Amino acid sequence: MKRILLKLSGEALAGEKKTGFDEETVRRVALQVKQLVDDGIQVGIVIGGGNFWRGRSSENIDRTKADQIGMLATIMNCIYVSEIFRSVGMMTSVLTPFDCGSFTKLFSKDRANKYFERNMVVFFAGGTGHPYFSTDTGVVLRAVEVDADVILLAKAVDGVYDDDPHKNPNARKYEEVSIDEVIAKNLQVVDMTASILARDNKMPMWVFGLNEENSIVNTVKGEFNGTKVTV
Repeated sequence: MKRILLKLSGEALAGEKKTGFDEETVRRVALQVKQLVDDGIQVGIVIGGGNFWRGRSSENIDRTKADQIGMLATIMNCIYVSEIFRSVGMMTSVLTPFDCGSFTKLFSKDRANKYFERNMVVFFAGGTGHPYFSTDTGVVLRAVEVDADVILLAKAVDGVYDDDPHKNPNARKYEEVSIDEVIAKNLQVVDMTASILARDNKMPMWVFGLNEENSIVNTVKGEFNGTKVTV
């Protein structure tokens, strides 16, 4: 792999607290990503905003406004995680699809590629910049735009199952599953819009558990314990 796009859930970065940040968890992620960067792999990162905002479940807020708050949550996450990455010796940049003053840089493919060539970790914050599109869609869109080799989905669950493993102890884990089957069975690897975008642009996704020791590095190096979503 030359270039990967890593999707981190906001909730996973919050650790046991479920909200905000758990610095030790973020630092462990940073040290793993540093190993990849030191090995010459270009890394882009998208982070969800669920550790701050789950506004879509609210019936009292306009959907557009709720999604805008969620976009801002992802920007806060990326700025924080970017700084932890810098503290362990990496160069980073946070790109957004809309202007945030001096906080971030405006996204363009050329700018992202320039930063990748400088061995910087590039954070893609703010989703797609539009309501009604999740960070799932945002990560697939950015992966396609910057020609990533694969999307790595680091989740609280260690792969794709045919049912919710938290509710059904007999749920079966897939070692490999096609994106067509994911869509047909609504397996919710990512949301449906993102799944179709991945299928149409032949973007593979690897799903694994973030909390497993050294899981990011192991996944990239082939010691994979999750589910490969093929195209």
